[in-house]
Amino acid sequence: MKKIIVLLISLLAIVTLQAQEQNNKQTLLRKLNLAQFAIANLYVDETDEGKLVESAIIGMLEELDPHSTYSNAEEVKKMNEPLQGNFDGIGIQFNMAEDTLFVIQPVSGGPSEKVGIRAGDRITHVNDTLIAGVKMTTDDITRRLKGPKGTKVHVKVLRKGVDELLGFTIERDKIPVYSLDASYMMTPKIGYIKINRFGATTHQEFMDALASLKGQGLQDLILDLQGNGGGYLNAAIDIANEFLGAGELIVYTEGRRNPRREFFAKGDGKHQSGRVVVLVDEFSASASEIVAGAVQDWDRGLVVGRRSFGKGLVQRPIDLPDGSMIRLTVARYYTPAGRCIQKPYENAEQYNADLIERYNRGEMMSADSIHFPDSLKCSTLKKGRTVYGGGGIMPDYFVPVDTTLFTKYHSRLSNKGVLLNVHFQLIDAHREEWAKKYPDYAVFYKNFELDEAMMQQLIAEGEKEGVKYDEEQYRKSEPLIKLQLKALIARDLWDMNEYYHTINVVNESVKKALELLNRKRLDVLDETP
Repeated sequence: MKKIIVLLISLLAIVTLQAQEQNNKQTLLRKLNLAQFAIANLYVDETDEGKLVESAIIGMLEELDPHSTYSNAEEVKKMNEPLQGNFDGIGIQFNMAEDTLFVIQPVSGGPSEKVGIRAGDRITHVNDTLIAGVKMTTDDITRRLKGPKGTKVHVKVLRKGVDELLGFTIERDKIPVYSLDASYMMTPKIGYIKINRFGATTHQEFMDALASLKGQGLQDLILDLQGNGGGYLNAAIDIANEFLGAGELIVYTEGRRNPRREFFAKGDGKHQSGRVVVLVDEFSASASEIVAGAVQDWDRGLVVGRRSFGKGLVQRPIDLPDGSMIRLTVARYYTPAGRCIQKPYENAEQYNADLIERYNRGEMMSADSIHFPDSLKCSTLKKGRTVYGGGGIMPDYFVPVDTTLFTKYHSRLSNKGVLLNVHFQLIDAHREEWAKKYPDYAVFYKNFELDEAMMQQLIAEGEKEGVKYDEEQYRKSEPLIKLQLKALIARDLWDMNEYYHTINVVNESVKKALELLNRKRLDVLDETP
């Protein structure tokens, strides 16, 4: 009888607490509604109620964490396009060169290619509106070119060697957005894949690339996640699954209102036996850290580069009636060894300045400047190696930022857009000549060199843009400048794959990964070549 009474008292206490909590919530909601009603009906001047509501939502979210955010309808559309894997448009890669839309490449099989748009064309008009030489923003131009699938847009094009403007009517269609930038064989046995984001099509793109590379002899893989800011959690889980054994934990999430949820490898991965090195840097975040953390915690491969960003919070999108959206943090994610790698965010100003502070205290140059408290120490699951949580994934092999070829002169050329402008001038003048001279990328990679006249063109363009020539700094940066221009030209003659194939020659993290994979054993404790 006493047990029954105690139970009834406990239940009554719970019900009472729940009722009090519900009353508190209703009071807060009435308070918010009353404030909005008073402003709308009593305030001295006219107000934009929509803007006020948005400001209130933004204000509430700013009290939470840096990754709980509000986006209006237009921002939601822009944000989702890269992750969803497609958008509606005309299908061109372009850049703005001297106030003119310069077509880098039409998307293969896309609407623009079908009607005859070519690489090197300059689009001057969109639906009879002049867009060249009028200081129109890239966003304004993009908005005019995009539109629902099936609708049409008329453009006028200036083409080299043709006196008059050419007119084209393009029917918009679905345009794919790829999340893989590159995949190629670096040696007869070592393949390279670079993922720029984790979206809806990432896993399938990765599988297609992996199958192609295995067909070319791939045994070991360099997975490049440098600069990858994340994306969909499921995409990261699917990629990690390709490396881990059946039943091995990939990641788990847990929050105040979200019970622990675990995600395990299925055992059907296509690269469970081949060796793997994952590349990360200070801009690798979220989904990238899930993959790197899972590979590291299971001692499945090595992580190379610099400490990753440190985003271990899970956001849930909450759609609002007008097409806007709240991305609300609902849980933290944890690596298989139990690490939460979210860096502290109690001080918003410090959080936003974290990467700058890393540079200032020398972290990008030396691993010795990085210190983790013992309270954040964990052990890997097979070899018991020490790893740390609380602020990104610390790589097994640290690679400092390479500054040997960088100078102030090079930086000013880049910041002023001189490298891009000269690259456009060169590709515009020599595209047909180079296409004939270099029938495939292998011939181009082996034989192409920028001559002295081209480099003098760069120096002159720099002077024109206010970048004073510095002989000593130019000579120091000349190899890098030539390589960057060569990579951009390769991109325009072929695609992003060839760009990375070219530029990776000076990527120190890629070079370190190659060195490690060329050893007999890929073991963090084995320094024997």
